[in-house]
Amino acid sequence: MSRPACSRLPVTLDLPLLLQALAAIDDAAWRSHFNSAYFHGDWSGVALIAAADALSELAPGRGAPLPRRPWSNDPRWQQALAGLPLTIVSARLLRLGPGAQIHEHRDYDLDGPDADLRLHIPLLSPPAVDFWLDGQRVPMSAGECWFLDLARPHRVDNRDTSARIHLVLDCRPGRALQQLIADGLPTTPEPEVTDTPLQRFRRLLEGDPALAASLQALHDPQTFIERTVALAAEHGLLLSSAELRAAMRAGRRQWNAQWSA
Repeated sequence: MSRPACSRLPVTLDLPLLLQALAAIDDAAWRSHFNSAYFHGDWSGVALIAAADALSELAPGRGAPLPRRPWSNDPRWQQALAGLPLTIVSARLLRLGPGAQIHEHRDYDLDGPDADLRLHIPLLSPPAVDFWLDGQRVPMSAGECWFLDLARPHRVDNRDTSARIHLVLDCRPGRALQQLIADGLPTTPEPEVTDTPLQRFRRLLEGDPALAASLQALHDPQTFIERTVALAAEHGLLLSSAELRAAMRAGRRQWNAQWSA
Protein backbone atom coordinates (compact mmCIF):
# COMPACT_ATOMS: atom_id res chain seq x y z
CA MET A 1 0.00 0.00 0.00
CA SER A 2 1.68 3.19 -1.18
CA ARG A 3 1.82 6.19 1.15
CA PRO A 4 0.99 9.75 0.14
CA ALA A 5 3.11 12.66 1.33
CA CYS A 6 0.23 13.64 3.61
CA SER A 7 -3.32 12.58 4.32
CA ARG A 8 -6.07 13.92 6.55
CA LEU A 9 -7.54 10.87 8.25
CA PRO A 10 -11.32 10.34 8.11
CA VAL A 11 -11.73 10.32 11.90
CA THR A 12 -13.47 12.54 14.45
CA LEU A 13 -11.64 13.61 17.59
CA ASP A 14 -12.91 15.22 20.79
CA LEU A 15 -10.94 18.47 20.58
CA PRO A 16 -12.48 20.03 23.74
CA LEU A 17 -11.40 16.97 25.75
CA LEU A 18 -7.88 17.16 24.32
CA LEU A 19 -7.68 20.86 25.14
CA GLN A 20 -8.78 20.17 28.72
CA ALA A 21 -5.95 17.64 29.05
CA LEU A 22 -3.52 20.12 27.50
CA ALA A 23 -4.56 22.84 29.96
CA ALA A 24 -3.71 20.49 32.85
CA ILE A 25 -0.06 20.25 31.75
CA ASP A 26 2.17 22.23 34.10
CA ASP A 27 4.33 24.93 32.48
CA ALA A 28 7.41 23.41 34.12
CA ALA A 29 6.85 20.13 32.25
CA TRP A 30 7.89 21.55 28.85
CA ARG A 31 11.41 20.63 27.71
CA SER A 32 13.42 22.08 24.83
CA HIS A 33 13.57 19.77 21.81
CA PHE A 34 16.70 17.61 21.74
CA ASN A 35 17.40 18.38 18.06
CA SER A 36 18.81 21.84 18.78
CA ALA A 37 20.57 22.16 15.40
CA TYR A 38 17.28 22.34 13.53
CA PHE A 39 15.31 25.15 15.08
CA HIS A 40 15.32 28.77 16.10
CA GLY A 41 13.19 30.07 18.98
CA ASP A 42 10.96 27.95 21.22
CA TRP A 43 10.50 24.36 20.06
CA SER A 44 9.65 22.35 23.14
CA GLY A 45 7.66 19.34 24.17
CA VAL A 46 6.13 17.11 26.80
CA ALA A 47 6.51 13.33 26.53
CA LEU A 48 3.30 11.34 27.04
CA ILE A 49 4.67 7.98 25.86
CA ALA A 50 8.38 7.40 25.19
CA ALA A 51 10.74 4.46 24.71
CA ALA A 52 12.08 3.05 27.97
CA ASP A 53 15.68 3.43 26.71
CA ALA A 54 15.33 6.93 25.22
CA LEU A 55 18.25 9.22 26.11
CA SER A 56 15.68 11.91 26.91
CA GLU A 57 11.90 11.74 27.09
CA LEU A 58 11.49 13.56 23.76
CA ALA A 59 14.16 11.51 21.98
CA PRO A 60 13.53 8.26 20.07
CA GLY A 61 14.60 4.86 21.34
CA ARG A 62 14.29 1.15 20.61
CA GLY A 63 12.91 0.03 23.96
CA ALA A 64 9.32 -0.75 24.90
CA PRO A 65 6.89 2.21 24.95
CA LEU A 66 6.66 3.58 28.47
CA PRO A 67 3.70 5.78 29.50
CA ARG A 68 4.96 8.94 31.20
CA ARG A 69 3.29 10.72 34.07
CA PRO A 70 1.10 13.18 32.08
CA TRP A 71 -0.39 10.24 30.16
CA SER A 72 -0.74 7.88 33.11
CA ASN A 73 -2.26 10.49 35.42
CA ASP A 74 -4.82 11.91 32.99
CA PRO A 75 -7.22 9.43 31.30
CA ARG A 76 -8.50 12.15 28.95
CA TRP A 77 -5.64 11.48 26.53
CA GLN A 78 -6.59 7.83 26.18
CA GLN A 79 -10.31 8.66 26.05
CA ALA A 80 -9.83 11.12 23.19
CA LEU A 81 -7.87 8.58 21.11
CA ALA A 82 -9.82 5.45 22.08
CA GLY A 83 -11.68 5.12 18.78
CA LEU A 84 -8.55 5.09 16.60
CA PRO A 85 -6.90 1.83 15.45
CA LEU A 86 -3.46 2.78 16.75
CA THR A 87 -0.51 0.97 18.26
CA ILE A 88 1.27 3.96 19.75
CA VAL A 89 5.02 3.74 20.37
CA SER A 90 5.55 7.46 21.05
CA ALA A 91 3.26 10.34 21.99
CA ARG A 92 4.47 13.89 22.48
CA LEU A 93 3.09 17.38 22.76
CA LEU A 94 5.24 19.64 20.60
CA ARG A 95 5.05 23.42 20.92
CA LEU A 96 6.44 25.94 18.44
CA GLY A 97 6.48 29.40 19.98
CA PRO A 98 5.66 32.72 18.30
CA GLY A 99 8.26 33.62 15.67
CA ALA A 100 9.99 30.24 15.96
CA GLN A 101 11.19 28.17 13.01
CA ILE A 102 11.98 24.52 12.44
CA HIS A 103 14.52 24.44 9.63
CA GLU A 104 14.21 22.07 6.70
CA HIS A 105 15.29 18.53 7.49
CA ARG A 106 14.24 14.91 7.05
CA ASP A 107 13.43 12.28 9.68
CA TYR A 108 15.28 9.33 8.18
CA ASP A 109 14.08 6.95 10.90
CA LEU A 110 10.57 7.23 9.41
CA ASP A 111 11.72 5.96 6.00
CA GLY A 112 10.98 2.41 4.81
CA PRO A 113 7.98 0.06 4.65
CA ASP A 114 8.29 -1.05 8.30
CA ALA A 115 8.96 2.40 9.74
CA ASP A 116 6.60 3.96 12.24
CA LEU A 117 3.85 6.22 10.89
CA ARG A 118 3.71 9.74 12.31
CA LEU A 119 0.38 11.43 12.96
CA HIS A 120 -0.08 15.11 13.80
CA ILE A 121 -3.16 16.29 15.69
CA PRO A 122 -3.18 20.11 15.90
CA LEU A 123 -4.49 21.29 19.28
CA LEU A 124 -3.61 24.98 19.03
CA SER A 125 -3.21 25.99 15.40
CA PRO A 126 -2.85 29.75 14.78
CA PRO A 127 -3.57 30.92 11.22
CA ALA A 128 -0.07 32.22 10.49
CA VAL A 129 1.72 28.88 10.88
CA ASP A 130 3.17 27.35 7.72
CA PHE A 131 4.02 23.64 7.68
CA TRP A 132 5.95 22.86 4.51
CA LEU A 133 6.30 19.23 3.41
CA ASP A 134 8.17 18.36 0.22
CA GLY A 135 7.56 21.87 -1.15
CA GLN A 136 3.85 21.89 -0.23
CA ARG A 137 2.09 23.85 2.51
CA VAL A 138 -0.08 21.40 4.48
CA PRO A 139 -3.32 23.15 5.60
CA MET A 140 -3.78 21.57 9.05
CA SER A 141 -6.46 22.86 11.44
CA ALA A 142 -7.16 22.24 15.12
CA GLY A 143 -8.91 18.96 15.87
CA GLU A 144 -7.90 17.22 12.63
CA CYS A 145 -5.66 14.15 12.39
CA TRP A 146 -3.01 14.06 9.68
CA PHE A 147 -0.48 11.51 8.50
CA LEU A 148 2.74 13.21 7.37
CA ASP A 149 5.58 11.42 5.59
CA LEU A 150 8.34 13.27 7.41
CA ALA A 151 11.08 11.20 5.82
CA ARG A 152 10.60 13.84 3.10
CA PRO A 153 12.02 17.38 3.47
CA HIS A 154 9.90 19.54 5.78
CA ARG A 155 10.05 22.76 7.78
CA VAL A 156 7.72 24.90 9.90
CA ASP A 157 7.44 28.68 10.35
CA ASN A 158 5.32 30.20 13.12
CA ARG A 159 4.70 33.79 12.00
CA ASP A 160 1.89 34.17 14.51
CA THR A 161 1.88 35.85 17.92
CA SER A 162 0.73 32.70 19.75
CA ALA A 163 2.12 29.19 20.10
CA ARG A 164 1.35 26.22 17.87
CA ILE A 165 0.87 22.95 19.78
CA HIS A 166 0.44 19.55 18.14
CA LEU A 167 -0.11 16.11 19.63
CA VAL A 168 2.36 13.95 17.69
CA LEU A 169 1.94 10.17 17.62
CA ASP A 170 4.33 7.57 16.23
CA CYS A 171 2.42 4.38 15.47
CA ARG A 172 3.19 0.94 14.10
CA PRO A 173 2.04 0.51 10.48
CA GLY A 174 -0.99 -1.71 11.02
CA ARG A 175 -3.38 -2.50 8.17
CA ALA A 176 -6.31 -0.49 9.60
CA LEU A 177 -4.22 2.65 10.06
CA GLN A 178 -2.66 2.28 6.62
CA GLN A 179 -6.15 2.01 5.11
CA LEU A 180 -7.23 5.23 6.86
CA ILE A 181 -4.19 6.97 5.42
CA ALA A 182 -4.86 5.63 1.94
CA ASP A 183 -8.55 6.65 2.10
CA GLY A 184 -8.02 10.18 3.39
CA LEU A 185 -10.82 12.72 3.45
CA PRO A 186 -12.09 13.72 -0.01
CA THR A 187 -13.03 17.17 1.33
CA THR A 188 -9.50 17.92 2.53
CA PRO A 189 -8.04 21.01 0.81
CA GLU A 190 -5.20 20.27 -1.53
CA PRO A 191 -1.75 21.22 -0.17
CA GLU A 192 -0.50 24.51 -1.57
CA VAL A 193 2.49 24.01 -3.85
CA THR A 194 5.18 26.66 -3.76
CA ASP A 195 8.93 27.00 -3.75
CA THR A 196 10.88 27.95 -0.65
CA PRO A 197 13.49 30.77 -0.86
CA LEU A 198 16.20 28.11 -0.62
CA GLN A 199 14.75 26.18 -3.56
CA ARG A 200 14.51 29.38 -5.65
CA PHE A 201 18.12 30.25 -4.82
CA ARG A 202 19.23 26.76 -5.88
CA ARG A 203 17.51 27.28 -9.23
CA LEU A 204 19.21 30.65 -9.53
CA LEU A 205 22.59 28.95 -9.14
CA GLU A 206 21.68 26.26 -11.66
CA GLY A 207 21.02 29.00 -14.24
CA ASP A 208 24.16 31.01 -13.42
CA PRO A 209 27.28 28.77 -13.50
CA ALA A 210 29.60 31.69 -12.80
CA LEU A 211 27.70 32.60 -9.64
CA ALA A 212 27.68 28.95 -8.53
CA ALA A 213 31.45 28.69 -9.15
CA SER A 214 32.11 31.79 -7.06
CA LEU A 215 30.43 30.11 -4.07
CA GLN A 216 32.09 26.74 -4.68
CA ALA A 217 35.46 28.48 -4.47
CA LEU A 218 34.77 29.46 -0.85
CA HIS A 219 36.21 26.71 1.35
CA ASP A 220 35.57 28.30 4.75
CA PRO A 221 32.02 27.29 5.81
CA GLN A 222 31.30 30.55 7.65
CA THR A 223 32.45 32.66 4.70
CA PHE A 224 30.36 30.49 2.38
CA ILE A 225 27.25 30.96 4.55
CA GLU A 226 27.68 34.73 4.87
CA ARG A 227 28.23 35.15 1.12
CA THR A 228 25.26 32.93 0.25
CA VAL A 229 22.91 34.83 2.57
CA ALA A 230 24.12 38.14 1.08
CA LEU A 231 23.71 36.92 -2.52
CA ALA A 232 20.22 35.62 -1.79
CA ALA A 233 19.24 38.97 -0.29
CA GLU A 234 20.52 40.76 -3.43
CA HIS A 235 18.03 38.70 -5.42
CA GLY A 236 15.14 39.35 -3.03
CA LEU A 237 15.36 36.00 -1.25
CA LEU A 238 15.42 35.89 2.55
CA LEU A 239 17.68 33.11 3.85
CA SER A 240 18.89 32.78 7.43
CA SER A 241 22.30 31.47 8.44
CA ALA A 242 20.65 28.84 10.64
CA GLU A 243 18.44 27.61 7.79
CA LEU A 244 21.44 27.34 5.46
CA ARG A 245 23.50 25.43 8.05
CA ALA A 246 20.60 22.99 8.55
CA ALA A 247 20.34 22.43 4.78
CA MET A 248 24.09 21.79 4.57
CA ARG A 249 23.91 19.23 7.39
CA ALA A 250 20.91 17.52 5.78
CA GLY A 251 22.75 17.37 2.47
CA ARG A 252 25.77 15.70 4.06
CA ARG A 253 23.56 13.08 5.77
CA GLN A 254 21.72 12.35 2.52
CA TRP A 255 25.04 11.90 0.70
CA ASN A 256 26.37 9.58 3.44
CA ALA A 257 23.17 7.53 3.47
CA GLN A 258 23.29 7.11 -0.30
CA TRP A 259 26.85 5.82 -0.39
CA SER A 260 26.69 3.67 2.74
CA ALA A 261 23.61 1.73 1.61
